[in-house]
Amino acid sequence: MKKYILGLFAVAVVSSCVSQQDKAMKSADKNYILKVANENFAKKKWKNSLALYDRLANLVAGTDDFPNVGFNTAYANYYDKNYKLAGHQFKNFAVSFPKDPRAEEAAYMSALCYYEGSMDYNLDQSSTELAINELQDFLNNYPNSERSKNITTLIDELSYKLEFKSYENARQYFNMGDYKAANTALENVLEDFPSTKLRPKIYDYMMKSRYLLAQKSIYDLKDERIESALSFTKLVEKELPNTEYSKTALDLREKLEKEKKDFAVVKKQTEARIATLTARQKKEVEKLAEKNKTEDQIKNQIDAEKKAMQIQRDSAKLQTPPPAATFKIQR
Repeated sequence: MKKYILGLFAVAVVSSCVSQQDKAMKSADKNYILKVANENFAKKKWKNSLALYDRLANLVAGTDDFPNVGFNTAYANYYDKNYKLAGHQFKNFAVSFPKDPRAEEAAYMSALCYYEGSMDYNLDQSSTELAINELQDFLNNYPNSERSKNITTLIDELSYKLEFKSYENARQYFNMGDYKAANTALENVLEDFPSTKLRPKIYDYMMKSRYLLAQKSIYDLKDERIESALSFTKLVEKELPNTEYSKTALDLREKLEKEKKDFAVVKKQTEARIATLTARQKKEVEKLAEKNKTEDQIKNQIDAEKKAMQIQRDSAKLQTPPPAATFKIQR
């Protein structure tokens, strides 16, 4: 029986709330709408309160209730997880009512909304960059605020998200076997985020990229890439002593030293073969040149003989007199 009575009571309360909300939505009484909206806000009924605050925006404009409606609307949107809209509303409040005691809180909440709106690291990070700017603006405007420590923590968190995204993008080149691009991308991460906490891991991938690039290098670039990889292993040992990365550096350097010696042998053999081939080609060229020279000499001799014979023929024609004239004997 008690359960039945409680059930009826609950239904009655809900019906009352519904009817009150419906009545306020249809009412033109500013005070009544405001009363129901504030009650919904106090009961954390964010959507109901927002529906009524939206109706009040024009009704309370220019009155003392206007700041309160704007402030509560921003909070209702924040709790309803409409962070982008809430951030805009909090920011508008702080700018519109700079002397209001809640101006600093609104500025803080605006920055916090942008922080909440930051996307996961693997998505577009324009929202994260915007959030960092908004948080930094709060620090600039309220340097002595008690909230500054929390803001600094949030900025560090968002900055790390940007670092990690850049690091992951660079790592993808490594996973795809494009070691040259991976090395360049990792260098860019260090340049963009010189204080990054990911430096040890970045060094590790840069070292491995150089090592694998040297291993798979073309002949003409192999010496240079081996030396580059060796130098980087020494840098890692110096910067990260007594770590797993320095152990990896030592292991890779031993392999690179062996690679360097093996390549030196291959290089020597290759140069010897090239020298032999070059000498052989030189002889062939000389032999061909000699042959061409002999053929040219024979051709020139034949041409000279033909020319001499032609001269003799031309000379004989000039020296031979014309035949004597013949006369017919008259009968």
